[in-house]
Amino acid sequence: MIETKIAKLKNNLKQMGSVAVAYSAGVDSTFLLKIAREVLGEKAVAITVISESFPSIEETEAVEFLAGENIQHEFIRISQMDIDGFVANTSDRCYICKKAIFGHIKKAAESMGIEYVLDGTNIDDMGDYRPGMKALDELGVVSPLKDAGMGKRNIRKLSKQLGLKTWDKPAYACLATRIQTGEEITTEKLSKIEAGEKYLMSEGFRQVRVRLRGSKTSIEVDRDSVSRLKSMESQVIKKLEELGLKNVSIDPAGYKMGNMNSQ
Repeated sequence: MIETKIAKLKNNLKQMGSVAVAYSAGVDSTFLLKIAREVLGEKAVAITVISESFPSIEETEAVEFLAGENIQHEFIRISQMDIDGFVANTSDRCYICKKAIFGHIKKAAESMGIEYVLDGTNIDDMGDYRPGMKALDELGVVSPLKDAGMGKRNIRKLSKQLGLKTWDKPAYACLATRIQTGEEITTEKLSKIEAGEKYLMSEGFRQVRVRLRGSKTSIEVDRDSVSRLKSMESQVIKKLEELGLKNVSIDPAGYKMGNMNSQ
């Protein structure tokens, strides 16, 4: 029962006493932060790491939400290009990156006198390949949504009840996940990907991915929108090529979470 899960979540948060939520402005971390604030008041804070692979739209939405909720927060700006092993984009890139980013978050939390660092992992995330979770375990980061047995469906439903704008927000994720494993990550590639996705969203597509596979660019939108995207294919391809993306094509299968993991 969803009531049992939310009660468990609140009880677990209460037992922690003080928490810092790794806040990305996504569905999960927004809901977790809202509940943590309700339970712990000023002893619930937010920490957001801004880097090259963090979509700028997420930063804007984070600022707006935190200001509206009057939640204490800290933005940490780092360059992922300086993280050893990130640029090479090997199969453990997510682990390497998470270890570095959450290391910064932990230090910031400690300086604020906060005991626990939380992330928004939920039970649905357990079915995908996520090497970054190992880093979270090693650093002692707590995942209260997962621990309470909450999945994305629960979180969206409760977010809607709470009046959170994120209740039906599409997943964005780290921009580096759009680049095929083994292919070097550069700021130029990340910028082109973000520009391409912003354009697609400006055309009314909500769940979008611009993925780089070697010299090819693949566009994914949610399956119900593939036919509309195909109807404006020439316009879309021309625009993405103007943005510097090459050999652009539309994936007829549509968006699938973790689609690059099998590449």
